[in-house]
Amino acid sequence: MEIIPSNFIEEIIVEDLKSGKVKSVITRFPPEPNGYLHIGHAKSICLNFGLALKFNGRCNLRFDDTNPEKEDTEYVESIKRDVKWLGFDWGEKEFYASDYFDFMYEMAIKLIKMGKAYVCHLSPEEMRRYRGTLTEPGINSPYRDRSIEENLELFEKMRRGEFEEGEAVLRAKIDMSSPNINLRDPVMYRIIKQNHHRTGNKWCIYPSYDWAHGLEDSIEGVTHSICTLEFEDHRPLYDWFLDQLGVYHPQQIEFARLNLTYTVMSKRKLLKLVEDGYVSGWDDPRMPTISGLRRRGYTPESIRKFAEMIGVAKSNSVVDYGMLEFCIREDLNKRAQRVMVVINPVKLIITNYPDGKKEMMEAVNNPEDESMGKRLVPFSKVLYVEREDFSEEPDPKFFRLAPGKEVRLQHGYYVTCTGFKKGDDGNIEEIYCTYDPDSRGGWTKDGRKVKGTIHWVSAEDAIDIEVRMYSHLFTKENPDDVEEGKNFTDYINPDSLKIFTAKGEPFIKDCNEEYYQFLRNGYFRKDEDSTKKKPVFNKTVGLKDSWSKGKK
Repeated sequence: MEIIPSNFIEEIIVEDLKSGKVKSVITRFPPEPNGYLHIGHAKSICLNFGLALKFNGRCNLRFDDTNPEKEDTEYVESIKRDVKWLGFDWGEKEFYASDYFDFMYEMAIKLIKMGKAYVCHLSPEEMRRYRGTLTEPGINSPYRDRSIEENLELFEKMRRGEFEEGEAVLRAKIDMSSPNINLRDPVMYRIIKQNHHRTGNKWCIYPSYDWAHGLEDSIEGVTHSICTLEFEDHRPLYDWFLDQLGVYHPQQIEFARLNLTYTVMSKRKLLKLVEDGYVSGWDDPRMPTISGLRRRGYTPESIRKFAEMIGVAKSNSVVDYGMLEFCIREDLNKRAQRVMVVINPVKLIITNYPDGKKEMMEAVNNPEDESMGKRLVPFSKVLYVEREDFSEEPDPKFFRLAPGKEVRLQHGYYVTCTGFKKGDDGNIEEIYCTYDPDSRGGWTKDGRKVKGTIHWVSAEDAIDIEVRMYSHLFTKENPDDVEEGKNFTDYINPDSLKIFTAKGEPFIKDCNEEYYQFLRNGYFRKDEDSTKKKPVFNKTVGLKDSWSKGKK
């Protein structure tokens, strides 16, 4: 069956298969295990694994563990967990850069013997100064013309740990006057005397990403090495290394990374948020990490749909966070269990309802899916309703509770407000209503309709639940755009998390569903902190969709 390409990368692959350049497609997802994956990585995961699935190929999961200073097995396990949660499987194709350290070392020796690499003792500051600028060529290192024999001896001393960190590096000998700064004798190896999470203390020299990346792809037989745009200027170096060594040469293709409003995607910045206590951890629901989104209530289906909607482009752009919210709202509308929860409760007393009477009202669990069935909700004389659903002096467009106004109680009766009581602090303590006993279920004998419908919970049956209301972590649409004298953390939203003790219907206590729609309040997910005595829910997204409406 002919595959119709949907983006420029697929067009390249289709042509490569037609021409016989490649016989089967092999991609890879190559995270560095120095942090948790974020929504930008999710786009790359969906792209690389998606291409393998579409073209009946395979996608390797490869950890670029070349920097023991920042990497940890915790990150490795979190990455594997996130990729699987998104719905992808790498089978037995799990690789590590550290698997190839011996081979990389041998290839470095090969370049030295070819006169294409040398040991340099310039300090990092001197190396930056010698490198030149975008408008000025670099200057050759005074160590550039050492003999092959001396370089081999010095590189072996580096490997044995006879130099201290920063005292020596191995550099490729390319062209210090190249207009592409990446080709101005880049570093291939640096000394890091720190335990590696997989190889222990076997090595004290570690390959740079540019040196390791192409070799890893070559060893694994990757056909299409797909990178984000910041690596476009590195491609000539990728090509140079592979061409000089005469090894199998994959094709590197760049695409635009994901930039999302009201978020930061830099691992360095995300790590600062975690380490400095701005958030509770990598899985804080305000974080753009996959684990944070999962905890907040995003589904793998919604994230895959988001990746599909934003597509694959050749130029960078910024995506409205509302698009991501649209995807989860569409998904949860079909699967979420409907329940009634009053987040900011005030008592409503139905004065003409019999004392001690209790009725069970029938409620649909999800009108989008009849198979989810129905449940019974207890109704009594004293209820909780949302404080915002009452107004002492309403404006003309306020269709909820107010003196003399009639509303419908969801799944219950029509009630008319007859009065209210305030406390010493001036706040409303109780609302008084009468009900129409002939309006059960929203039907009335005279066929009258009301514009306002509100949710409620029976006071004597209500359970206390903790509700965590989340909003954007940053107040600024682009927190990376830092004003002079400020840091990106200066734009953190102090109201990004608000915690309420809400009142929920008793059904919630024993319900094992993961995703919920709290009627009129939004979509929520039951948190890992939940217990039988204290259910905890994270707000995923509200019910209103401003993003798609703005696109019409």
